[in-house]
Amino acid sequence: MQLNINHRTHYLYTDIVNYTIQQLRLTPQDGFGQRVRRWEIRVNGHLQRHDDTYGNAAHILVLDTPHEEINILATGEVETGLDTPPAYDALPREIYLRTTGLTEIDASLRQFAQQFGRIKPDERMLDEMMHAIVDRVPYNKGATAVDTTAIDAFKTGSGVCQDHAHIFIACCRYLGMPARYVSGYLFTNDGSLMESHAWADVWIKDTGWASFDVSNRCRTNGVHVRLATGLDYRDACPVSGMRVGGGLETMTVGVHVNQMQAQQ
Repeated sequence: MQLNINHRTHYLYTDIVNYTIQQLRLTPQDGFGQRVRRWEIRVNGHLQRHDDTYGNAAHILVLDTPHEEINILATGEVETGLDTPPAYDALPREIYLRTTGLTEIDASLRQFAQQFGRIKPDERMLDEMMHAIVDRVPYNKGATAVDTTAIDAFKTGSGVCQDHAHIFIACCRYLGMPARYVSGYLFTNDGSLMESHAWADVWIKDTGWASFDVSNRCRTNGVHVRLATGLDYRDACPVSGMRVGGGLETMTVGVHVNQMQAQQ
């Protein structure tokens, strides 16, 4: 599948911002079933490319002159559904057993996970757990925030793709299976998802990394485009940073993922 992606982020401030520094994880890479045919990031500032701890292609954005808004546009073409292996992961898999603040587990989550750990953890068990999470925590936009933990989302009983991924990751790690958070895009025929998406990778013995889109109760396939991975949302979020000044901030995000005709 040939996908054309436009991801626009706009920040508007009520006062002058004297300095902004942000980390952008907005660049997909080849591998894991996808190939990047074209990609660029346009900003009203200075960009410096680097690879972060988890091997993500990242950029540091710096605006060191007074400004009242920030415009970030990531755009390009990605081919998906290919038979390409995951990119080389330099980190030991044991890293992905670490608990973070967003993926901590409590007694309620442990009890939930244990019902899937009574048998040897495998792909069938993970599929069952994926469905059980969405049954227990239905998708409900606006019920949680970016700093909501797996424990709180599970307790609240509603959440979004980020929460589903965190709960799934927390349970997998508790069961001794390395798991990581994935940020990216999802193509829908009706264009209903106008924002970034999130899912989870799990390391399965004798299989390797497998990806689970918990919110959509499915494995990832040709409609998914990977951007970044990490232990949780904070490691893989598309944009993060800090500023000096600015007053109140308003952020608007728009994502458009369209299917293109395959080129010969």
